Amino acid sequence: MTGTMQTLIMGLGGLIQFALLFVGISVILRFSFVPRNRWRIHLRGWHEHQTPRWWLKLWRTDRESVSLQERRMLLAGCGIRYSPEAYLAYRRSLLFLIPCMGGMIYVFQDQRLLPVLLSWNIIFILSILIGLTACDRMWLQSIRRYRVDRIRREIVAVSSQLLYYTGSRLHLHGKLMKCLVLTRYIRGEMGLLLNEWYHDADSALKRFKERLGTDEAYGFAESMRTLRLNETQEIYDMLREVVRDYKAQIELSKDSRKETTSYLLFVLAGIPILYTFQIFLYPWVQEASRLFDAINP
Repeated sequence: MTGTMQTLIMGLGGLIQFALLFVGISVILRFSFVPRNRWRIHLRGWHEHQTPRWWLKLWRTDRESVSLQERRMLLAGCGIRYSPEAYLAYRRSLLFLIPCMGGMIYVFQDQRLLPVLLSWNIIFILSILIGLTACDRMWLQSIRRYRVDRIRREIVAVSSQLLYYTGSRLHLHGKLMKCLVLTRYIRGEMGLLLNEWYHDADSALKRFKERLGTDEAYGFAESMRTLRLNETQEIYDMLREVVRDYKAQIELSKDSRKETTSYLLFVLAGIPILYTFQIFLYPWVQEASRLFDAINP
């Protein structure tokens, strides 16, 4: 009976893991192959939904604080146009609810209301979720660094092409239209900028830098505003200096990634060595220790 119960519990745990894996792969494939316009239509205006005021007051995110300001900068740098007050409130609610759920699962398992394997699988998943929620600053900063690097590279490409058009009689809007093919990551924001240009160029540049939310975008927008007002050689020289500075930063970030990758490879290379010691050498060390103990009682 005990063996049958253990087999049933292991089968149930394996079925749950297979179901979670199947759902994860399905979601990834759906996001990969479904046209983006369909998702944009379905999710239109999701960031404009107002969170209830009482919910923000409950989690104390209705007033300015250091955490709120930090999340506002991180979300803007990641390109996530969502209310930082609501984000911080939901984060704090998850940090409160997930441990409560874990405690309830443990009590149910202790009272024999849930199988042991199933309960520990759920607790493991909840531990991963609470770890990701608690370390949100770390992965938001990683996303922001990746996004800033991509934006910086494309701004360098656009600025270099604008420098190629120095002295041309072509209007700045036309120059930017020719630079649009050089962009990929910021092509949507650049397209909106060019579409809104003739309606109000200053407002279009302001919305462009707000949509991107990085220092590089702010600097690029201010340079375009200055070029629109007066295309002088001094401004192009300043743009050339900015491009040179951005290229230096790109090289520094590339070297930093290489150093991080080398460190990770060094750590991963130590894992087989550890297992080699544990499997092959450690038994010999134990035998030698027992031999010396027998010789020197």
